Amino acid sequence: MLRSLIAAAFLFAGCVSPARAEEPPLAEQIVDALNKADGAYPGFRANHAKGLVAQGHFRPTAEAAKLSRAAIFKGPAVPVTIRFSSGSGIPNVQDGSPRANPHGFSAKFHLQDGSETDIVTNARKFFPVATGEEFRDLELAVAASVGAPKPTPLDRFIETHPLVAIPLETPASLAQEQYNGLNTFILVNATGIRQPVRYQIVPPQVVHLTREQAAQRSANFLFDDIRARIAAAPVHFELRAVLPEAGDPLNDATKIWPPERRVVTLGSFVVEKVAPDSDEAQKALLFLPGNVTDGIEASDDPLIAARDDSYAVSFSRRMQ
Repeated sequence: MLRSLIAAAFLFAGCVSPARAEEPPLAEQIVDALNKADGAYPGFRANHAKGLVAQGHFRPTAEAAKLSRAAIFKGPAVPVTIRFSSGSGIPNVQDGSPRANPHGFSAKFHLQDGSETDIVTNARKFFPVATGEEFRDLELAVAASVGAPKPTPLDRFIETHPLVAIPLETPASLAQEQYNGLNTFILVNATGIRQPVRYQIVPPQVVHLTREQAAQRSANFLFDDIRARIAAAPVHFELRAVLPEAGDPLNDATKIWPPERRVVTLGSFVVEKVAPDSDEAQKALLFLPGNVTDGIEASDDPLIAARDDSYAVSFSRRMQ
């Protein structure tokens, strides 16, 4: 599956370039905007450039199989490749910097038939914009605001997109952060019953730092810490599914579902070791929110396709 994804990414990149009659496709515009905001770093992702690859397994619960017929929820344990990451496209961003938020947790499940399926999450509780076009415009506003007088383009963007201005917290450890799947996916069980969900990846304890505390930590404290933790003992997370009720939006990642919604534990991640070739491994890894297996379907949230397409463009560029 990874080879097919790589081939698809290169095919995607090769197919979109000739279409530049007036302007490039949205996916290229998004990556270009990210490069303007953070700088372009050859060989690295346009966003979440700083990361660490680890290996482990996922063990599903019996409840998961009632919601989905997907192979990852049938058992036995499924091998997984996990990438922890910092936000921004800056590969050496300081871990305590606000620019390093939100941190990410991406999981690639390696199924017995040789195929793969992904879950991509980050520490935001909601996405600040609802569409790929808005995300492009946000990054362009960030880039245009460097050194600009008030009100900057970003100030003006925030006037119509206030969620952008809500500050994010720095975790005390990547093992002490909750990661959220901001988009809705549909679980389909053996009888065809369809259940919308949003994923959560939850550690035993969530601990955040104040901005002042984060600023006092070393530049790589989060990645040094997660390496040390995994070397000492396996690191655990639960995969949970939040179930909406009637009226909860399924295609708008800017909208949070009420906290009283039912939550089902789908299984547990056990992170067992850091990949010995983490730097090279993460360059070649492509995590796609829409890379799903039978029993899991993407919703009609437009951000899923926008993320898939822009991630593919970013992948093809870093592999050149």
